Amino acid sequence: MIFADRSDAGRQLAAALADLMDSPNAIVLGIPRGGVAVAAEIARILRLPLDVFLARKLGVPGHEELAFGAVAANGSRFLDQQIVRMAGLTEPEIDEITAATLQVLEQRAEIYRAGRAPLQVAGSSAILVDDGIATGASFYAAIHALRQLDPAGIIAATPVAPPSTASWLRAQVDRFVCLDTPYRFQAVGQFYGRFPQLSDEDVIRLLVASRTLATREHTVDTSS
Repeated sequence: MIFADRSDAGRQLAAALADLMDSPNAIVLGIPRGGVAVAAEIARILRLPLDVFLARKLGVPGHEELAFGAVAANGSRFLDQQIVRMAGLTEPEIDEITAATLQVLEQRAEIYRAGRAPLQVAGSSAILVDDGIATGASFYAAIHALRQLDPAGIIAATPVAPPSTASWLRAQVDRFVCLDTPYRFQAVGQFYGRFPQLSDEDVIRLLVASRTLATREHTVDTSS
């Protein structure tokens, strides 16, 4: 399966999530940067609020690819105690790594939201979106960081992922929507006709456009 671009992927995912249209309890969270373009199309079609979800895995010093946890921009943190013990990490080390990672996330959040408050996750059905998943390590970290915010449920949505990754992540969420799980998987971009790198300005534009549309629809609804 080849998606024309991220908007096309978002439209196809929206069709698979059509049961959530106009849901008063659902929100769409895009993982920057590419995931926001897919999420924006889902939010537009399903008429749901859109926000970014900023989270990063916490890497073991010297072996940063090995995650001992994850942290979200609002400070919620997940720690894999088994990895923490195996790596011999002390509490001060964990706090130092967390603080440095959190500083980066807070800076990104300020750029994207320009001071606006994030959407309320607690009690919501959160649709977590990326434009494709390869190994799944970062998405797994995002899931666990999101879980700390106490959503009513987590729905993972992505256009494409390898079968093994899809199978692993499906067990981590309440609902997993993946349109294609090809065995020959080298990179996410190979499944798109157009797959340009997005800038911070692109993410900001998508968020502003979504808020503008939501405001316009609300005005129409209340005046009719």
